[in-house]
Amino acid sequence: MRLFVGLDLPWALRERLAGLAGGIPGARWVPSENYHITLRFIGEVAAHQAEEIDHTLAALRARGFPLTLAGIGVFSKAGRQTTLWAGVERQPQLELLQSKVETALQRAGLEPERRRFAPHVTLARLDNAAEAKLGGFVQAHNLFRAEPVPVEHFTLFSSKLGKEASVYTAEVEYALA
Repeated sequence: MRLFVGLDLPWALRERLAGLAGGIPGARWVPSENYHITLRFIGEVAAHQAEEIDHTLAALRARGFPLTLAGIGVFSKAGRQTTLWAGVERQPQLELLQSKVETALQRAGLEPERRRFAPHVTLARLDNAAEAKLGGFVQAHNLFRAEPVPVEHFTLFSSKLGKEASVYTAEVEYALA
């Protein structure tokens, strides 16, 4: 079972993000039902380990908070642009929640996450995207800002890789106080 911990987004926000899609040749746009903010990618685990992860996450205590998406940008790897994303405005409660999730998962036996937490919503994967179009898109949308949404839970998702896009299933939701 392939797992990750994330924040689900309300449909109104997903629709607003989906309205941005298009106009970049070479971009593979993420389906709106897959929009989320990853708190921690876990990867393949056995059923007994998934159960341990669930118990550990269920014991986690944190408060809810408002979340605001703001800005559009690109991640690069080895000088190649790989991902188009919508950013998340800095929110100390989000960072605290992510830290608590990371600590809990390490207690459950997972290796520490090596990548720095960079909260975002992936909008598109970039495979040789037309750089001029990509640059124009980022410039045209860099002032993107959504209304704040309340975060009242976090979710343990399973992920099945598909030909066109992965299929994410919310396995368990954990309420925030």
